[in-house]
Amino acid sequence: MRYTGPVCRLCRREGEKLFLKGDKCTSQKCPILKKNYAPGMHGTKSSFSKQSEFGRQLREKQKGKRIYQVSEKQFRKCYKLATKTTGVTGDRILQLLELRLDNTVYRAGLAVSRRQARQIVGHGLIKVNGRKCTISSRLVKVGDKISINAKIKLDQKKDTSPKWLTTDLKKGEAIVAFLPEKDDTERSINAQMIVEFYSK
Repeated sequence: MRYTGPVCRLCRREGEKLFLKGDKCTSQKCPILKKNYAPGMHGTKSSFSKQSEFGRQLREKQKGKRIYQVSEKQFRKCYKLATKTTGVTGDRILQLLELRLDNTVYRAGLAVSRRQARQIVGHGLIKVNGRKCTISSRLVKVGDKISINAKIKLDQKKDTSPKWLTTDLKKGEAIVAFLPEKDDTERSINAQMIVEFYSK
């Protein structure tokens, strides 16, 4: 079941900003600045440092799921797919998550958050190579052209997309130039701990 509650609680639970709310996360209104402890009645008494090795691996896995806004089933599927391909499994997991259509839309600056990107895709406002696509989990490939409905007004004015995407915000489109590398993924995630969690 997908989490539909307030996403700021997720940042507080992980003890760091996960940037799930777009501009709010970089403003003074970010709840974690005022309540830098876990949510719930026992939040102020809990400690993020007192964890077992399994606990740290679990938290890292949960953080990865929450940053990329995917379910446990989707996250485990990425892990299984990564183990069947060549290369470092942890790096491959993050690469597969980066190549999801909803994440690509967000990275290209066509949405302010991954949650909004998923909503835009689900509403049929995104085209891949000229054809409408409503599947957020679709993996894009090198050469794919992602474009947004011309009627959508983009909030992003400055191109902040990663180097693996060639973006034109005026046209509302982006092209996958090459596969994202390790430095292009979320650096706050320790992928090796996720691999250790699932490999047990």
